[in-house]
Amino acid sequence: MTVSSNTQFRITVIHPLIVRVTHWINAVAVFCMLFSGWAIYNASPFFPFVFPKWATLGGWLGGALAWHFAAMWLFALNGLAYVLYGLFARHFARSFLPLSPRAFWRDAADAVRLRLAHRIGEYNAVQRVAYLVAFLLGILLVASGLALWKPVQLQGLAALFGGYEWARRVHFLAMSGLVGFILLHLALVILVPRTLVAMVTGRARIPLDPVETRS
Repeated sequence: MTVSSNTQFRITVIHPLIVRVTHWINAVAVFCMLFSGWAIYNASPFFPFVFPKWATLGGWLGGALAWHFAAMWLFALNGLAYVLYGLFARHFARSFLPLSPRAFWRDAADAVRLRLAHRIGEYNAVQRVAYLVAFLLGILLVASGLALWKPVQLQGLAALFGGYEWARRVHFLAMSGLVGFILLHLALVILVPRTLVAMVTGRARIPLDPVETRS
């Protein structure tokens, strides 16, 4: 990033408190679900591999299930709070819209060439699509997880996934997609570490002319 030494800055709030709190709660819940979910998968794998023991949580199947369900409810309730805030405070409209295929491909091409403009506190089209996909994967994870948890009581929901065994596979693939999002998210944080500081403090130094271009 290049910014002129003569550029003047202002300190502004870019992440409200509720966004930061739900973000970090969500991070804890997701990692607990991932590691406990891998332990559950290892108890009855349907692909020709298992996860290493150091990457699992719970110690045994019963312990992993307890961790997984506890984290699931935390994830679902925290997600509901975030969605309600996003809708009623228009956070979604301000942060993730507008969005168009043209903008996505333009920003994706710029990202590949390492020339993607970055405005602190704003998401580019690639990030907006990534967050939209992650949001949809979260809904799919909760729905398929409920079908696995109560396959008899929620047999209608389980039937939408093709039955219990197919619901397991959908759940696993949705989890894999979420892992991909997390890896992309972490890569962006490494490239632009100021975003991590802003998610902790909620504030950032923004140039009066806020466009910063990667050289």
